[in-house]
Amino acid sequence: MFDELKKYKNNNHFLFKPEDGLSQVCNAPDDKSGVYVVYALSNGRIELIYIGISGLKQKDGTLKTRKAGLGGMKDRIVNGHHFGKTPRRISWPIQMLKENIEALDVYWWVTYENEIRDFPRDVEEALLRRFFDIYGRFPRWNKQF
Repeated sequence: MFDELKKYKNNNHFLFKPEDGLSQVCNAPDDKSGVYVVYALSNGRIELIYIGISGLKQKDGTLKTRKAGLGGMKDRIVNGHHFGKTPRRISWPIQMLKENIEALDVYWWVTYENEIRDFPRDVEEALLRRFFDIYGRFPRWNKQF
């Protein structure tokens, strides 16, 4: 669906079940920024439910990444707030049980390193636009664009 993500060579994914520890299964880098796409696995179906980012463009045009060893994309996925002011490591399992989601398949891409320097927010906006153009709505766990 998102062919533009093929250019990012530093990428991977992980599965998360409600009984798992998110920080244990998350294999996203703790010193890089980028985008991540979350798919829900439920009743034999797969649905893209969320597109998120880690890393922001600063006023001086540089990228702000959460602190290495304590941050990066991994920290954003695990400790970023979702469904209120609750960290994802807590809110995702609760929401998954409410929605009868068996597992989340979380794909991530580092979008800003070496010769490729795409700001995560710009990539996220392009992905959300594409999703909206196809489905006429945003992924159900995205609140805004």
